[in-house]
Amino acid sequence: MTILDSVALLLFVCGWAGLAVLTQSDIVKSRASLSRIMTERRRVWIFNALKRDLRMIDTQILAGLQNGTAFFASTSIIAIGGCFAMLGATEKVDLVLRDLPLFGAGGRAAFELKTCGLIAIFGYAFFKFGWSYRLFNYCTILFGGLPMLTEVRQDPVAAEDAAETVIAMNVIAAKNFNAGLRAIFMSLGYLGWFLNAYMFMATTLLIFVVLIHRQFFSNARLAAMLKHPMAPPGQMIRSLGLAPESETERDSSAGMV
Repeated sequence: MTILDSVALLLFVCGWAGLAVLTQSDIVKSRASLSRIMTERRRVWIFNALKRDLRMIDTQILAGLQNGTAFFASTSIIAIGGCFAMLGATEKVDLVLRDLPLFGAGGRAAFELKTCGLIAIFGYAFFKFGWSYRLFNYCTILFGGLPMLTEVRQDPVAAEDAAETVIAMNVIAAKNFNAGLRAIFMSLGYLGWFLNAYMFMATTLLIFVVLIHRQFFSNARLAAMLKHPMAPPGQMIRSLGLAPESETERDSSAGMV
């Protein structure tokens, strides 16, 4: 590794850690990230589930979250197997890379080192997805222990404590899932290192900018907020015909009848 490779690798690690800090913490107080906003939506969802006894929809949501986590865990395992297969064909892959115009200095040892780093990234992602899958399983069990509506009315304090436990487990599982997904995204930037250090830095910065935009400036963030900042209160409900009729409208309807 050259000094430039070390600098590019340090930039990669700092960018990865910076994404985790910016998206999961409240360090940016003026603008909440999409992940933090969705944490509040999870709270709304769980407390809303206390209002009904039939919770099949909620269990389906939890099953969907768990199935998505299992998919990415399986994908990480497949990616690790692909990396080991690439190690077995080091000479062939190195010859292919050398034909590319942007390929920098390297060799067998450098290629194997970079591939081992990629295996470590996918291994980290697998452990995060695997733990998230287990936590969503625990969350389902805790959710099944939520009190019924009559019990909520009899002892609201105990019901709130039970709901907070489910919320905390769900949020921790989501954080682990986001960490694994962040590793998958950053691995795309890591691929630039197989060409040269300059490409490694460029792809790392590109992935960093894309993820920051999605977390703080995307339309998905606006959609997840309590209300759209440009929409007047109640406009969407009225446009969908879900608003209750006014007294004038009801009187006119009665007169027509």
